[in-house]
Formats: sequence, structure tokens, C-alpha cells
Amino acid sequence: MLKFLGLLLAVSTSMAGAQTRTPSHCLAFADSGARVHFASLKKDEVSITYADHSVYVIDTVGGLRAVTDYNGFIGKVDKAPDIVTMNKGHSSHYTDFPDASIPHVLRGWDLKGGVARHEIELGEMLIRNVTTDIRSAFTGQEPDGNSIFIFEVAGLCIGHLGHLHHEPTDEQFARIGRLDVVMAAVDGGMTLDHPTMVKVLKRFRASVVLPMHWFGETTLGAFLSGMRDEFDIVRLEGSTLIMSQDRLPARPTVMIMPPQFYTEFE
Repeated sequence: MLKFLGLLLAVSTSMAGAQTRTPSHCLAFADSGARVHFASLKKDEVSITYADHSVYVIDTVGGLRAVTDYNGFIGKVDKAPDIVTMNKGHSSHYTDFPDASIPHVLRGWDLKGGVARHEIELGEMLIRNVTTDIRSAFTGQEPDGNSIFIFEVAGLCIGHLGHLHHEPTDEQFARIGRLDVVMAAVDGGMTLDHPTMVKVLKRFRASVVLPMHWFGETTLGAFLSGMRDEFDIVRLEGSTLIMSQDRLPARPTVMIMPPQFYTEFE
């Protein structure tokens, strides 16, 4: 009996120290149709930093770090990411030589020409993908060459559309689910044209849209002109956003952050 009680106490202590993921409502919807270090975060908060181009750094209160469209560099950091996602639209969205210390490297395409399928549970965070097609200079269109990655963390569904080249199908929308935050390329040509991207984002109707992959104020302004009728527009001074369920805006909002490489030490 004493041995049993001791074992029970050890298991309880271990479970108390582990970080668990707050359930999200992501697929429940689909079925029905200045730097802040992670140590500064509170329970059920997540830090989203716009580092560069289409690279976002997602930090959790428990210390998990995910990087989107990882190209090998996010800035001066003292911690390698726990998980990176990549897309092959252009070399700025991936690297053939990721740091060997990164435990999980998720390519948005299958190296053997099939369909990339990812679903990784890391306690605080679940990462999964939905593939879409991309344009190809050789074949015109490459099936399943891009992935939309979804990060379920802190009770939120955060989606990164990658190098999206076409409007998702109804089935793809359903598999993606209800997004609270969506990162979208708004260049207007290399990915989706502005009218189609605006249509896609209005269908998602995420609470927060984070524009990425924009190459100047003219391009960004053209995108924003199509969003103003249904979305508020907010410009943030810094490149880091702290998000939680209770911080989601009441009205859908486009939040513009200036890209800045991550810095944790000098």
C-alpha cells in the first residue's frame, strides 16, 4: 500500500508539472458547416511575433516555440524552435538545411510527390496541416504543393495560409475549421490576387487577420481597401502580439505589424 501511494504521488506530481493544451473550437465549427518572452506570458496566452516576410514565431507560456515558413533564420535567439513549418513557393519560405537540433521539421509538401500529412501533439499545442495546390513553371499546377498549417494553442485556432495560390474548396475549408487568427499573404500576385484573398478571408471571418508577404504600402493599401467594409484596421507599433480568447476583438480586425527579426540577446 505504501508503495502504491508513493507511485500515485509521483504520477500526480509529474502531471501537475506538465503543460496541457486548452481545447479549441477549431473543428467543432467545421463539423457544423516590444518582445515578450514566453516566461512573461500568463496561462492561456500566446505570443505571436512577425519576424520576416511570411515568418511568424509563436511562443507559449510553457516555453514551446513554433516558427512558420522557416527559412533558417529568425534572428538572435537563445532557443532553437521546437517545431518549424515550411512551404516551397520560393526559397524564402523553406530551407534544405534546418538546424539539426529542431525536433520537428514539417514540410508543407511531400518530398516523394505525394500528400504531406502532419498532426503533431506537443502538449500545449497541436499542429496539423491541410494541403492546397500551387502554380508550377513546369507543369502549370502542382497538386498538394502548399500547406495551410493550423496551430491549436491556448484555446485558439491560428492558421497560416502559406503560399496560397487558389481559393480553398469547401472540403478544405471544412478541414481547416474555425480560425481565430489567420496569417495571410497579401502581395496580390505571387500568391492570390487581392479580390480572391479578400473573399477567402471574409469566408474564414477570423477575429484577427495578420497580413504578411507584402512588399510595400501600395500593395498593402490595395489589400486593405477590400477589407474595410467588414473589418476594422489597426496598426500596431511593435511586431509582437499577445493573444488569448478574451483578447479577441469584438469586430473582425486586420492587425498590421511591422516585420522585425527576433532578438533575445545582444
